[in-house]
Amino acid sequence: MMEDIEKVRALFEKEINAADNLNELDRIRVRYLGKKGSITLLTRSLSRVPAEQRPALGQKINELKNAAGSMLEEKKEQLKSRAYSTRWDKERIDVTLPGSPYGLGRKHPITRVLEEIEEIFTGMGFQVAEGPDVELDYYNFEALNIPREHPARDMQDSYYIDEDVLLRTHTSPVQIRSMQEQAPRLPVRIIAPGKVYRRDDDVTHSPMFHQVEGLLVDKGISLADLKGTLLLFAQEMFGKKREIRLRPSFFPFTEPSAEVDISCIICDGRGCRVCKETGWLEILGSGMVHPRVLKMSGYDPEKVTGYAFGMGVERIAMLKYGVDDIRLFFTNDLRMLKQL
Repeated sequence: MMEDIEKVRALFEKEINAADNLNELDRIRVRYLGKKGSITLLTRSLSRVPAEQRPALGQKINELKNAAGSMLEEKKEQLKSRAYSTRWDKERIDVTLPGSPYGLGRKHPITRVLEEIEEIFTGMGFQVAEGPDVELDYYNFEALNIPREHPARDMQDSYYIDEDVLLRTHTSPVQIRSMQEQAPRLPVRIIAPGKVYRRDDDVTHSPMFHQVEGLLVDKGISLADLKGTLLLFAQEMFGKKREIRLRPSFFPFTEPSAEVDISCIICDGRGCRVCKETGWLEILGSGMVHPRVLKMSGYDPEKVTGYAFGMGVERIAMLKYGVDDIRLFFTNDLRMLKQL
């Protein structure tokens, strides 16, 4: 049996020296020290040898078993160290190599257009005002001359949170908040950019989009002031050759009210497919602030007047960049964004 012990020792040492990975090492452990392993079977075979030989043979088997365990641990540490060293060699960074170029980010076209609109109006003396996206029904409708039974509420399918709270459908509530905070001081000259929310979703509408609302309240403000302001805006945004026209319309918070068109940026007003041969493109709504709105906001409509206008930023961006589907601005398609 001593020959069997030495034979097992020799085979074990040969295999463990040849092992080159942790998986193979574990298989060797099972082959020799597992329940049916070679060293384990040597221990079980002691019952078949004479009693006087068992102590000596048992001692030899225990020495082999302990040596095998030590050699397995030592080999395991060697393989781990080698694996770490190999991985480090692969991951090591050569700091002398030139750096990898990274593409620079760019502003989204909606952001660029929004900033351009703000720059134009702040250049005219308007100040930027902000308000909450989650708005009270009072500011979103009531104070804008749109009571609960008013049919104009049907024009804006809203996201209500409860009976008196909703996601704002326009940035016009900022006008009311600004006038109430400042009343009765004059002038009130603000623009209110921000997100608005309506139940719309098609090629020209989105459930979330951006608006810029404008307001000027002072003594002696007339429709001519409104037209002059919007003409300057159109020429700054779309080119010096732009003309505008005001068409009668209806908004509950302005009287009189007007839709504003610009001469077509494609055909310069001659008529084309984009403007449906009319020579004009609609860009925003406007009007003189309704006397009731002035009164509810703390101003005397007998002493002051004002104008207001509101535009969709996506609408301006679609015209400026020739985009025919508003949803393209929100798909995060880099191919489209890179073109702009």
